[in-house]
Amino acid sequence: MISKPLELTEPPRRRLPEWLRVNLPAGRTQQVFNLTQHAVEGNALHTVCEEARCPNIHDCWARGTATFMVAGQSCTRGCRFCSVETLKSPPPVDGDEPERLADAVERLGLSYVVITVVNRDDLADGGAGHYRACVEAVHRRLPATGIELLSSDLAGNWAALAALLDGIPLAVFAHNVECVPRLGHLVRDPRASFTQSLEVLRRAAERRPDVPTKSSLMVGLGETDEEVLEALRLLREVGVELLTLGQYLAPGRPGSRFLPVERYVEPRQFLEWEQAARGMGFKGVAAGPLVRSSYRAGVLLEEARSGRRLLPSAIELHAVELGAAPGI
Repeated sequence: MISKPLELTEPPRRRLPEWLRVNLPAGRTQQVFNLTQHAVEGNALHTVCEEARCPNIHDCWARGTATFMVAGQSCTRGCRFCSVETLKSPPPVDGDEPERLADAVERLGLSYVVITVVNRDDLADGGAGHYRACVEAVHRRLPATGIELLSSDLAGNWAALAALLDGIPLAVFAHNVECVPRLGHLVRDPRASFTQSLEVLRRAAERRPDVPTKSSLMVGLGETDEEVLEALRLLREVGVELLTLGQYLAPGRPGSRFLPVERYVEPRQFLEWEQAARGMGFKGVAAGPLVRSSYRAGVLLEEARSGRRLLPSAIELHAVELGAAPGI
């Protein structure tokens, strides 16, 4: 059975480029996809794959991997790029969630798991205690499983960040800056900022030098190529080692609260940014139109540790002719 291309949701009257098309799973990959889905649903868990309408859900779930979203399915912030539901006062966090999360990770037999979170500005510690409980529950059950935490900014509560990080068994600590500094006030909730996100990453790198820090940047929101490079330089200055760079795709239709796509960046440009990032000293880089912050996260960490390039470039991934460019 041949899988058919699936076009991603995008406002009408603007056709998506060929490189923004993904395939539905078929055969054996469909079976693994179903098992992943059952493990998620059977434990009443949420995934950022579903809530954020990630275009890689079929690729990741067919590999038996998923990015789990903890602390509920509603966020206290309303960023204009994100499809996760916004509530000023979400329900209390579920005390049973850490163990259900550990159950799902065990059922899937994961050697590496990404745990992401919603912002919980309604909580005194920003949710840090619950995030930590989820990480520790997985580690107690599966001490050999690598755990990546994609954290919120905890509203700049540095005591809560210290309590979250101290002694926690992490392979990677991640926090996303999302967009270039100039566009932050348009793209992100007013309570977030590039400056505050940089401070989260700087403090995390200083407090836990044994744990690599990671961040992600979206393009296609109106930034210039030079602004992307400057954002990467700022991330390296605070010690970020792992980077993902991907295309913004509007999750809603025209007239909704979501920002429109200003441009579709070609794979060739992603390759140039990847090469520039590696030249700046990033140890692991994933860059491409469909790359998201948790894209093949375990492989990206292994790339950083080994010093060998393990992920395909944007050109290789999308089979675009590059001619005689080096390294391909």
